[in-house]
Amino acid sequence: MAEQGELAFVKSFVNALSSQPVVYDNDYQPSPDNELKKVPVLAIDVPPPPARSLPVATSSDALSITFKSTKPAQSYTLDVQPTDTIAQIKAQLAGVAGAPPVDQQRLLLKGKVLADAKLLREYAVKDGDTINLMVKPGFIWDPSNVPASAATVAEEKKGEDITLLPSPEPKRGHSRIPSVVLSPSPSLTPSPGEVLVDIPLVLDTSSIPLSPATVSDSSYHAHISRPEFWEKLSFFLKSEFSNPADASQAWEDFFLTSKGHLSVSEIAKIRDAVGVIGMAGT
Repeated sequence: MAEQGELAFVKSFVNALSSQPVVYDNDYQPSPDNELKKVPVLAIDVPPPPARSLPVATSSDALSITFKSTKPAQSYTLDVQPTDTIAQIKAQLAGVAGAPPVDQQRLLLKGKVLADAKLLREYAVKDGDTINLMVKPGFIWDPSNVPASAATVAEEKKGEDITLLPSPEPKRGHSRIPSVVLSPSPSLTPSPGEVLVDIPLVLDTSSIPLSPATVSDSSYHAHISRPEFWEKLSFFLKSEFSNPADASQAWEDFFLTSKGHLSVSEIAKIRDAVGVIGMAGT
């Protein structure tokens, strides 16, 4: 009984000590034997990361697609790009002799109509596939009725003395010179024997400079439609922002402000080159 009493006393005493906070002096230093041993680190030269190789679009990326019609029985084979829109493919098909015009074409794949605004790669189309070609109801399509080209007409009239003039270049700005007619005031009363005459004034606008937006719009579009421009912008933003996510967000903000000047095909080519994919691929 005495041993059990002593054991109970020791347990209660130890519990009381363990509940008290441990306070160390300000100059307390732990024993070196209790510290963790440092793991030696060897200086190893790490090679630089390999340079990123961007995919380059080549002619081998083109798909050979056959457009087949049953009524009338016609077949056309074209080489198209996966990044071409359905509207661009229709325009390319309309340029073939005997093919229906763009506004009358309907392209179907496995019974599903292809939307004009979508890219070809958004559909399950592979090289060598066949797409059904139909025309809208009410349109009479005669593939044999091919309009004579300018070369054929010139060949037929080879014996005649015909001079072909180049088409005039489109003019910018106003197509005509505005005029102003100064009429006499209705309250003006002519003196006896005096005749009032209207004085026409012609305003010459040939020396007026064109709007900067009109002159630079074509060059601006040609510059921002190149994927190389957006690759350089992405590299610059990554060097300015320490966080890659901030650099990607800044690049996306710049790109969204310029999407109104770009076509769907150009947007897809730029995103493929830079490697940034937007919502639904746009």
